[in-house]
Amino acid sequence: MPRVLYIDDDEALRVLTSRALRRRGFDVETAGDADSGVSRLVESHFDLVAIDHYMPGKTGLEALSVIAALAAPPPVVFVTGSDETAVAIAALKAGASDYVVKTVGEEFFDLLASSFHQSLERRALVAAKEEAERALRASNERLAAMVKEANHRVANSLQILSAFVNLQAAGVTSDEAKSALKDTQQRIAAIAQVHRRLYNSDDIASIDMAEYLQPLAEELAATWSTPTSPRKVTVKADPVRLPTDKAVSVGIIVTELVGNACKYAYVGAEPGEVRIRLAEEKPMFRLSVEDDGPGYDPKAKPTGTGVGTRLIRAMAQSLNAEIDHGNGPGARICVTAAL
Repeated sequence: MPRVLYIDDDEALRVLTSRALRRRGFDVETAGDADSGVSRLVESHFDLVAIDHYMPGKTGLEALSVIAALAAPPPVVFVTGSDETAVAIAALKAGASDYVVKTVGEEFFDLLASSFHQSLERRALVAAKEEAERALRASNERLAAMVKEANHRVANSLQILSAFVNLQAAGVTSDEAKSALKDTQQRIAAIAQVHRRLYNSDDIASIDMAEYLQPLAEELAATWSTPTSPRKVTVKADPVRLPTDKAVSVGIIVTELVGNACKYAYVGAEPGEVRIRLAEEKPMFRLSVEDDGPGYDPKAKPTGTGVGTRLIRAMAQSLNAEIDHGNGPGARICVTAAL
């Protein structure tokens, strides 16, 4: 049975209202003024409050503002005279759930009971919505934590896999096999870098490509540099965010293009620079990798196994991207795709 506090300075009306509402299924307590009513609210729990406007001491509107400031105020139904529309509107603006015009007879009590039921239903709907939102937030937080942990474990597993490949490379004598295993290591590193970014980010659905490409470039430079043939890999990237699957594809493309440039653009002990650029050109993004070597001939026979070229094409296809070769003294490969 809903517990109601009815505040009105008219004692006779308080008694009549209390009896009528009890017959309609409400547990009713009354108060004769705003201060005593608010005190009752502080001391005890009520599901709903009905309050008259004109009373000694505080008016109903003044009492409403005090009730609204309580920690968990119940819904308030304002009771007004027939010519007090402005007061009723002011009460609704101040947070009242509803208002009922005072009349003589059972019709007033029916209207009051109906207003109570509607106010309680609205409060129940709001409470259910808030609880559902809390549950959803908690579920999302748990899911995000699980995904972060999964990314952490995947990154660690890929790191172990890379170490295994490195051990395998140390045990082979064929230069061709060593080169192939080194390429494999870099492909693993490109994917692992994505998972490290996701683990350290609050956004698990997309990657900040500027933050992703910089450490990837540093890893590539360290891998392809030797004491006599240093390689410098620079990054200039707009603050572009890409979905995780697209970020992986871009990472593989960058890894292959930088590896090709480091291997084939510069010969012998010649130092060399490779430049990675990522520009946002909404609704597209444009990736380019360029060097200062002899340039790229798309018709020439692949110098290596051709696996890297096939990977680049496969990743570009997954992005629905276009690949073109820029003009210049060195090689410049550009990939354009939708954000």
